Amino acid sequence: MKKLPRKNRNRKEKPGRVPARRRSSETGEGRRPPRFSQNLSVLYEDDAVIVLDKPAGLLAVPIEGSRTPSALSLLAARLQSKRQRALIVHRIDRFASGALLFAKSDPDRHPLVRQFLAHTPVRQYLAVLRGRLAAEAGTLVHYFRREGMFQKLRTVRDSKATRAELRYSVERRFADATLVRVELVTGLQNQIRAQFSAIGHPVIGDRKYHPAETREQLIARVALHAAYLQFVHPRSGKNVSVECKLPPDFQHLVQELSRPGRPRR
Repeated sequence: MKKLPRKNRNRKEKPGRVPARRRSSETGEGRRPPRFSQNLSVLYEDDAVIVLDKPAGLLAVPIEGSRTPSALSLLAARLQSKRQRALIVHRIDRFASGALLFAKSDPDRHPLVRQFLAHTPVRQYLAVLRGRLAAEAGTLVHYFRREGMFQKLRTVRDSKATRAELRYSVERRFADATLVRVELVTGLQNQIRAQFSAIGHPVIGDRKYHPAETREQLIARVALHAAYLQFVHPRSGKNVSVECKLPPDFQHLVQELSRPGRPRR
């Protein structure tokens, strides 16, 4: 029988790139193959900007060296026939869903990016948390340092840590879970997930920051949805408000958690 060639174990990885074989273990999100739609649903569009309803599992931007589709690549291909461009303004997590803003030209993108850097857009998310929050509303402030693919909790005394702040209000309580509306004050990667995990109420389905969520059967991804976005239009100077309804898998989770007599986890 002909032997298969052995893999080169000493092959060097490209600097700054996460090797594919390590991505699953480092992110904690590779246990199930990602499932997503390539159908781009447009929430708002004009000559300067476009807001998409990004499905969970679809990357916001491409991974270097990968052919995996992203919202940016799919939108760019779609706009090419109109001789328009797609330029990313901000990002949301791959396994989150909801409103994602793009510009169609550099002069339109620049003022939008400045808004996000100044944290002036209104960004509201819906999230289902593990456990019942005691307060009806509150503010969370933490300090994190980025290490690899994770936000690691630190203290204010850490000079390399970044401040993270969000406000939340309870929308609905279940037997052993809470639906909250979250408004970002700052904009760290994975911020909502990291902050609620830090207080012992991880987002349901978030295997990255709470590995025990691998046992969750009601939803196959993190229960986080970008439900509302408000920004200042780069040309008119007027506020643009965009709402994004819950996708079916998130609705299913809420319905199942609402069933009377559902056992506590």
